[in-house]
Amino acid sequence: MSEILFDEVPSLDLADFTSGDAERRARFVNQLSDAYQNIGFIALRNHGLSDKLTQRLYAATKAFFALPDEVKQQYEVPELAGQRGYVGKGKEHAKGRNTGDLKEFYHVGQEVTDNDPIKEEYPDNIFPKEIAEFREVTLEAYQKLEAAGKQVLKAIAINLGLDENYFDDKVHNGNSILRPIHYFPIENPDSVPADAVRAAEHGDINLITLLMGASADGLQVLRRDGKWIPITALPEQVVVNVGDMLARLTNNKLKSTIHRVVNPPRELMNTSRYSIPFFMHPRSEMDLTCLESCIDAQNPKAYPDATAGEYLNERLIELGLKKA
Repeated sequence: MSEILFDEVPSLDLADFTSGDAERRARFVNQLSDAYQNIGFIALRNHGLSDKLTQRLYAATKAFFALPDEVKQQYEVPELAGQRGYVGKGKEHAKGRNTGDLKEFYHVGQEVTDNDPIKEEYPDNIFPKEIAEFREVTLEAYQKLEAAGKQVLKAIAINLGLDENYFDDKVHNGNSILRPIHYFPIENPDSVPADAVRAAEHGDINLITLLMGASADGLQVLRRDGKWIPITALPEQVVVNVGDMLARLTNNKLKSTIHRVVNPPRELMNTSRYSIPFFMHPRSEMDLTCLESCIDAQNPKAYPDATAGEYLNERLIELGLKKA
């Protein structure tokens, strides 16, 4: 396949895949393949999130982050290594960096409701009592994004020559996370480290990430020729990108592309930016060993064998959220 240098993130329609029409379905799989083998990102419409739900979720998110720091910190539980609840300002940094990102965030995880023993692996969710709608609206958004993610993974499986249900049991009650993020205002830009940014360049840990439209610009993707291009998704789209776990599984056939959130112009540093990604993780026991079909003489095996749980633990330590 020849290399394609996209000037913008390709736009796909999930309804093409779920329509039952073989031609539309095949076109979606092919478009997804081109995007994920080249730039690692797509913008996806007809993903199941309504405008009303999105608006309610952003309203609850903004209301929480507007609370005083001492109230928010009641929902921070250090021994959970950031898995649930609030994570304070500057606590997370990109792999290979020590300067914390200019953000604070909240984690909502899987609610296991079918007596699956994996429930023992997951801490209970923590919800702020000050924001009445926070629990209901985050869990509803979680379920909608998880359902859309499962469809995208089916299309990926088909493209890889696997059974389309290959990922189903691996993501059932997976360790996925909904993360409302607040890139907080900086009233005095000289008061933060010179190299501090909203989110330093990084790859995501998980299988795929589904990102709802952010409240302001700033997200950029590093193209293969070294050029940073802005990600501009329409309000009715979610951005869906390949994570490191999927890159490992496919021996880099599918690209976990480096991305970042840059600071706004100095005169806008005193404004907030909100973003809500859904990090789709498998169950901890999923084997991330490179697929044999993705290994050949030109593409020798690039990664040691690991389970999803082992790899996640390694990365949480690198990000500063967990002690070694």
